[in-house]
Amino acid sequence: MNSTLPEKEGNIYSGRNIFSFFFFSLIGVFMFFIPIEVNGKNSIPLDHFVTWIRNTVPSVVSYYILLIMVLGAIYPFYAGSWRKSKIDIALSGMKVLGAVAAALVLFKTGPDWLMAEDMGPYYFSVVVTPIGVLVPIGAIFLALLVGYGLLEFIGILMQPVMRPIWRTPGRSAIDAVASFVGSYSIGLLITNRIYKEGKYSRREATIIATGFSTVSATFMVVVAKTLDLMEIWNLYFWITFFVTFLVTAITVRMWPINKIRDDYYTGEGFPEIVIKEKRIQQAWHQSMITAQNAPSLLKNVLSTLKDGVLMAMSILPSVMAIGLLGLILANHTPIFDYLAYLFLPLTWLLQIPEPFLAAKAAMINLVDMFLPSLMVVEASLHTRFIIASISISTILFFSALIPCILSTDIPIKMREILFLWFIRTVLSLIIVTPLAFLFL
Repeated sequence: MNSTLPEKEGNIYSGRNIFSFFFFSLIGVFMFFIPIEVNGKNSIPLDHFVTWIRNTVPSVVSYYILLIMVLGAIYPFYAGSWRKSKIDIALSGMKVLGAVAAALVLFKTGPDWLMAEDMGPYYFSVVVTPIGVLVPIGAIFLALLVGYGLLEFIGILMQPVMRPIWRTPGRSAIDAVASFVGSYSIGLLITNRIYKEGKYSRREATIIATGFSTVSATFMVVVAKTLDLMEIWNLYFWITFFVTFLVTAITVRMWPINKIRDDYYTGEGFPEIVIKEKRIQQAWHQSMITAQNAPSLLKNVLSTLKDGVLMAMSILPSVMAIGLLGLILANHTPIFDYLAYLFLPLTWLLQIPEPFLAAKAAMINLVDMFLPSLMVVEASLHTRFIIASISISTILFFSALIPCILSTDIPIKMREILFLWFIRTVLSLIIVTPLAFLFL
């Protein structure tokens, strides 16, 4: 079955389509990947823009974040999705608690343990607020990056690479890059839809959901800023990108993925047609079809902005609740001190400067991908870099991604998810540590 989009009437190789492909794609690339210096600070343009907004109207931003969280807590009950499963019930309850906690923090009326500087105010300011501003604004520029043919062009060129390395169709390169530069939630929506259409097998969908659906580049900016890594942003981004997909290439050859059957949701699937000749011409043709079918710039931006706001509504209240729960467990109980011994032999053998701290951060990464960064803010550069990288490359965490995966139609068991998290953490530590010592 040919998966290309239907062509509209007219010349797809028109000057308009060529201009849209290059101009809008290059703006997206510039906003995410080209660091510039502004007021003595070196960072990507998206970060500068978000920082300017937060500094210009801080009070407005705070109340906007609270509004987004309240709407996010109400939405599951309005849509009726809260009762779909036990996980949805628990997550919807956590969103309500997260919104309440945010309101107490913002109006400074919460209990002492919540109002402690390293608890509610810190998490609201350092984690929740940047996400709430970055995700919708990042979605606008992502519309330019992925909406005018660039991902289709890359996807066809990557077809002979995806199958031998990751055992997925060439079209999955689009999912992988969309997740990495966009959002795991968008990536999972794409993956689930294509799986239900019979274009991904069960095993392929599992590989993509657990191996490609990492947090976005915009969220990586938050991590890099927190750990003072923005001056080496490109090094951090590309090493983390490399580690993430190398780990995935290894895990697809291990249990449980190598034992998952290649059956299809629809019974009879529609495997991708392999292109063996004129690859660049085919890639260019597909990118021009995408540019031809692209909506107007205003419609595209408004649509992705809406998606970004809905995404923020879904993420923020649960991140606030589960993040605070994780902080309580990390700061006021010894549970992660005990669990850290699971990784301590490895971090000690790898000679990470603070082996116990790194082991504890690696363990708490299962709760939330940002909590490890908060634990190593004062650590050495090597430890900060390693933890910043593995918090992305392990992919799986309970505050958002795991519930999202379980809510799809892809049949993945919890024990499989937990094992994949463990093996991804081990492999990430083994791969990224020597790279950190080599390049820093």
